[in-house]
Amino acid sequence: MKTQLTQLYAREPLSRQTAYETLSRIGNGAADDLEIAAVVSAINMRPAVLSEIQGFRDAMLELAHPIDLRGMKTIDIVGTGGDGKNTFNISTLSSVVVAGAGYKVTKHGSYGVSSSVGSSDVLIALGYEFTNDEDTLLGTLDRAGICFFHAPLFHPAMKNVAPVRRALKVRSFFNLLGPLLNPAKPKYQLFGTYNLEVSRLYDYILQDQLEREYNIVHALDGYDEISLTGAASVRSRERQRLLQPVDFGVEQLTPQSLHGGETAAEGKAIFLAVLEGKATPAQRNVVCANAGLAIHTVKPSQSLEDCVAEAAASLDSGEALGVLRKLVA
Repeated sequence: MKTQLTQLYAREPLSRQTAYETLSRIGNGAADDLEIAAVVSAINMRPAVLSEIQGFRDAMLELAHPIDLRGMKTIDIVGTGGDGKNTFNISTLSSVVVAGAGYKVTKHGSYGVSSSVGSSDVLIALGYEFTNDEDTLLGTLDRAGICFFHAPLFHPAMKNVAPVRRALKVRSFFNLLGPLLNPAKPKYQLFGTYNLEVSRLYDYILQDQLEREYNIVHALDGYDEISLTGAASVRSRERQRLLQPVDFGVEQLTPQSLHGGETAAEGKAIFLAVLEGKATPAQRNVVCANAGLAIHTVKPSQSLEDCVAEAAASLDSGEALGVLRKLVA
């Protein structure tokens, strides 16, 4: 590890192979907390480069607990986190809404690190029990149209990193890696990123994976999702575009309207309010916008406006609430 740290402190990029070896060492428990903190801090001092993210991702997927979807085409809606905005659980709610609209969803997520309540925190509060048993997950996917991959159960390497991430309380390249590590490797993904450089990195990484379709979102005022607080950059394999709130058929929102609370209990209350039709218009609109863009990722030939309407119908009909009830029954 000394050689890698010397290279990082000199601000020299790691090759894909060296990055792979570094993360493999961390994941296999061969690095202590000080070494892990040193690697995280050194990479945080400058932007992570493509070769590093590719090598880190190679190592994490190799060490991951595998799952076979048996040919099923699913979608994941996931953000990097680390935007510091402390919004409510928009991507998780959007996932439930998309499942209510009839699409199969395999959601990858974890506890909150840079925000108060992550997807796993609120799901635990709602009564969902995590597992990495393939038959159980596929059964849930068949019954409810959605299942959740709790990252610590699928990425045992992260148990060696978690104490350091909690202690540092800042975003790191692990935030950047997370959305790229869905163990099911779903056909479709809607990614959210905390800056434009990460969006470009994701695009480079995904360009040669022709079996996958994706959209990569970064709201220009800093959110790692469609926030409707302003314009958002959206990249796909074919194009890059700038989407405004009007493109989703709604007015611009204020940042305050997206606040997610400080506890899992508060996150749960907002989650249920959205699904039960008791949310604020801002909360409802931002969930429908993200769910609509996810549907648009699966059906790019359908207009974004019609895709948002599908998401709204999932909420209004109670289908999205039914998905949650099946999950926790």
